[in-house]
Amino acid sequence: MAEGDRRRRRFTIVGAGLGGALTAVFLGRRGHEVRVFERRNDPRTGPLGRSRSINLAISVRGLHALEQVGLAAPVLEAAVPMRGRRIHAPSGAIAFQPYGSSAEHVLRSVSRAALNRILVEAAESIPNVEVTFGRRCVGVELDRAAATFEVLGTGAVEVQEADAVVGGDGAFSEVRAAMQRTDRFECSQSYLEHGYKELTIPPGRDGRHALEPDALHIWPRGGFMTIALPNRDGSFTCTCFWPFDGEHGFSALTGRDEVLAYFERVFPDLARLIPGLDEEFRENPVGSLVTVRCAPWHHRGRAVLLGDAAHAVVPFYGQGANAAFEDCVVLDECLVGGDGDLEGAFRRFESRRKEHADALADLALGNFVEMRDRTASRLFLAGKKAEKVLNRLFPRSFVPLYQLVTFSRTPYADAVRRARRQWRAVFWAFALLGLGLLAAASMVILR
Repeated sequence: MAEGDRRRRRFTIVGAGLGGALTAVFLGRRGHEVRVFERRNDPRTGPLGRSRSINLAISVRGLHALEQVGLAAPVLEAAVPMRGRRIHAPSGAIAFQPYGSSAEHVLRSVSRAALNRILVEAAESIPNVEVTFGRRCVGVELDRAAATFEVLGTGAVEVQEADAVVGGDGAFSEVRAAMQRTDRFECSQSYLEHGYKELTIPPGRDGRHALEPDALHIWPRGGFMTIALPNRDGSFTCTCFWPFDGEHGFSALTGRDEVLAYFERVFPDLARLIPGLDEEFRENPVGSLVTVRCAPWHHRGRAVLLGDAAHAVVPFYGQGANAAFEDCVVLDECLVGGDGDLEGAFRRFESRRKEHADALADLALGNFVEMRDRTASRLFLAGKKAEKVLNRLFPRSFVPLYQLVTFSRTPYADAVRRARRQWRAVFWAFALLGLGLLAAASMVILR
């Protein structure tokens, strides 16, 4: 037991997804008794489900968390490095936009299933951690830290008591639902008018990627878009982020001919890369995109939320998993320094993370507009070039917001504040320069 963790605690973790599984690893390594319960199948023996398989972009924050428990190497081995975005115009022209100004500015594309398998395996390798699948949480008695689970397939019910319940059960968390029934708990859910549908671009005949694998591919179409992220097996996970309704909505495409004609008209190069496009498009479900904000994240030292259960965000900044992993690191630090006081540890955890989770939610929503509407515009590209020039001239004092968020561990809200200060400084510098030139010109004229 590490210093600061003087008491061996019993934790029930609801959800063996990314945040829940990594939390189990952190807690297990500290010597706590951990039991994890997951509704879905074991990711090592069965599919996770089509509706939750958007590929993930692991960045500095996520890698740092994985490094703390020795899991960075296997994750990197399962990932594909991406140096930037490749923008596909309707004309077929492709433009490359690097993520940053350094060769180190690389994101790692990894499938959710592959990452989840690594985390679950790591959790189960710890003797004091037990992971059980096929258990659906149907209720939580917060003051007792007692979670009730239905055994899927039999209908039997099990009650698990612990010192604390950790809600790592996603955007539609049952643990959070229990908290919502307590006094003064605040929670909001905000849905986009867009949903998402996943498709697959298989490897080419030679087994290699059909597109350049070094980038996130984006087909921006003004108001909606399609993206593709590379996988290690030569395939791409392709995701359509479209409105639910309207001319370019999912509901408008129901028949085989409609699907094929639409892709040939709007995404002609993409249409040729997906065999059986019409069948896959009609069979795969449409998922919703939700932002969740809530407070408090804990209940009297008996329950705590993390990851999507506390702060679900839309996926357009590529930071959802990274933020969840960062939660795991901070929660671990708060527990180690808490001298056994779970309520104090949970309170410190929320105070260190809540502001930054809210900032990330706003960033992710804003980046959706950027990706779908602006990445192909000349004004946007000019702004990015200006950022690069300023960063090269003043590498320590001017760092673009995207780099602060993606390639550093600067807390999200701090990154936003710094970016605003930087642009204010640039504005006033140019304003003063303009005034100086105007004054000089006036003196010349008056001579």
